[in-house]
Amino acid sequence: MVQALREFINFLCNPVIYFTAVCVAWWAIMKYYQVWTQPRVMLPLTGFALAFLAFAFTDKNFYGEAVKPDNIPIWVMTIATVFLFWLSMRRAAINDQLMAEGKPNLEKQESDKKVYTWPDLVYSELICMVLFTAFLIFWAIMFKAPLEDPANSGITPAIAKAPWYFLGLQEMLVYYDPWIAGVVLPTMIIVGLVGIPYMDFNSKGNGYYTVKERFVAIWLFGFGFIVLWIALIFLGTFMRGPGWNFFGPFEEWDAHKVVSAPNINLSEILWVKTLNVGLPKNIFVREIFGFILVAAYMGILPVYLAKTYLKQYYEKMGAVRFYLFAILLIVMISLPIKMYLRWLFAFKYVISIPEFLFNI
Repeated sequence: MVQALREFINFLCNPVIYFTAVCVAWWAIMKYYQVWTQPRVMLPLTGFALAFLAFAFTDKNFYGEAVKPDNIPIWVMTIATVFLFWLSMRRAAINDQLMAEGKPNLEKQESDKKVYTWPDLVYSELICMVLFTAFLIFWAIMFKAPLEDPANSGITPAIAKAPWYFLGLQEMLVYYDPWIAGVVLPTMIIVGLVGIPYMDFNSKGNGYYTVKERFVAIWLFGFGFIVLWIALIFLGTFMRGPGWNFFGPFEEWDAHKVVSAPNINLSEILWVKTLNVGLPKNIFVREIFGFILVAAYMGILPVYLAKTYLKQYYEKMGAVRFYLFAILLIVMISLPIKMYLRWLFAFKYVISIPEFLFNI
């Protein structure tokens, strides 16, 4: 019975099912935040999560990966993220309910409880700094640095992973060329985060927690951070094994596992599979369909959205801010699109020009 449950969980951790479940969970979290943030609902969910984690730790394969010193920060991050996210969403749920009833929100009710920066805030920060320093010292003593043997050019490690906080970025390298996943996308993430205050036209929600008045902003930011970053960190940590193959959390990591991955590009699908002819020698002719598709996705789609579904945003933001927002949005959405295409159809690149190391 226990082994059957483990095999079922391994099946559910297939990347397609896993990522789809994360996306559905994020949709439910945002839609029903008034329900799950209530303590009477959150406490049983926390108990179930702890019980499942205790069960997971009974498996030697999961335990071996979970207790590695370089994976412990992931658990610290998870606990901190879940608690702080629940706390903020709980206050937002209460505020939305109060404002719907015409009452002042929690922050306004607490406005008469203001304290001075000195000494109250400074003392609190000093105490936190001392406690956190003590925690880091304890951590450094209890857990050894995860250093491996000296480099040996005659031995290739079964799996080489980036630090845990870059595993989401390393996962992107599977679906994009290094120049995109390692340079373009991180740059766009930084530019997008810097540009948020300049693109955001909604003045509501300043100084108090709310979801109802900031739903789109919270949904998009949370999707990018929780779904496309934290979820990919867990994917890269606990489900990517030797050969960068997928393994279930309770599956033994077999270093000799070989998975056939006949990846195919768009040009091969259209010229070879559909038209039944060889690939043209001319690069532009060979990749013409890819150029058209990328131009339509990056150039025509934002204009279409400005005139249809996102017309109200275009009118409020103006052309420059809207198109910058739209480009960042569709680039973010392109990641899960390429992930599903790779997992389901072994699709690799829309444009493939290896002659010039240019692949999209």
